[in-house]
Amino acid sequence: MPTGSKDPEILLSWLLDSMGLVRRKSESGTLDEAQGAIHRLMMGALLSEPLAGWDAKSLGEASGLSQTGVHHQLVKLRESGLVSAQTDGRWHVHVLRGGSISAAVEILSAEAKAILGLRMSELGQFVTESDERMSIPVEGEPPEFRIMIAEPGASSESADSLDSLVNDLGLSGDRARADDKLARNVFEELANGTSAITILALSEKMGETRSRIGRAVDRMRSVGIVERVPMMDRIAQDVYLGVMRQHDARGADWLMTRGGLGRLEEGVSKKLINGAKKSSLSIEKVQSILEPVSLDAQRVLLNTLGGRMPYGFRVAGRDGEEISERVMRNADRTLRRLRTVAGRLDEALSN
Repeated sequence: MPTGSKDPEILLSWLLDSMGLVRRKSESGTLDEAQGAIHRLMMGALLSEPLAGWDAKSLGEASGLSQTGVHHQLVKLRESGLVSAQTDGRWHVHVLRGGSISAAVEILSAEAKAILGLRMSELGQFVTESDERMSIPVEGEPPEFRIMIAEPGASSESADSLDSLVNDLGLSGDRARADDKLARNVFEELANGTSAITILALSEKMGETRSRIGRAVDRMRSVGIVERVPMMDRIAQDVYLGVMRQHDARGADWLMTRGGLGRLEEGVSKKLINGAKKSSLSIEKVQSILEPVSLDAQRVLLNTLGGRMPYGFRVAGRDGEEISERVMRNADRTLRRLRTVAGRLDEALSN
């Protein structure tokens, strides 16, 4: 949030950007980049006289935009819920809903929460309940919250209710093809699973590239319906492979020094070294040997052996209701911030 700022330009830019109405050229885009056509339309007309009844021509004169440009921005503003259109004779005139930016954001917040609650209730019906899937605690901070909220549209012969939900929540991306079922298939796989699964495993299962699978999963994480967790059952496997590979390539001395085995208790390191020398190690034996070793120490060992902590992905709850509650909390926090900044913007404009 633009903490402490009273500059209307900054406050408006933050609002438009946070609502997804500004397409930045890059993530590090500057304020000047954000102050594009829609910013000029709002600042030059709708914020100055919210209920004046602006038609396309007068909006173009006030903002300096072409008729096409005005139309394009008005579509976004109406779809977002900030602006409404009324018929005045043969003309469509536009007003800022509620007569102020804070009122408009208040109205759209109420609508967004109601619509999202309904859509998440629908989505939850496709999630298989499982306590086992939540046995491993999640790690790290979730990515930036990003979600699309849309009412159910007209039904289509080529898309069922789940297809519509996946698209309306933005899980298929901004420019997904109508026949692209990847996001739906990934969601179904995760929603019906009882344990986390890696990007590689999903890629092999669906015959898709890891990059496409990764982008679909990232969008689901941004919405809050999927989370990343460490694959605890894979540590022993990766440590086994690392010990055997490094022993054959560099020997026991390297394993004890740079390989990290010297940091473990002597009994643990000896068992691993002797097993590698005799080629008697197995994944099950490594798992048994590492039982007294803390999880953090196992991670360090995996890193020093040249591996990385394996991570998988799962839906973010034991059932649809838990996932819905999580998404609704994220949305409510974001909407509160929008309302706060909108109130500040009204105060700044009145001064």
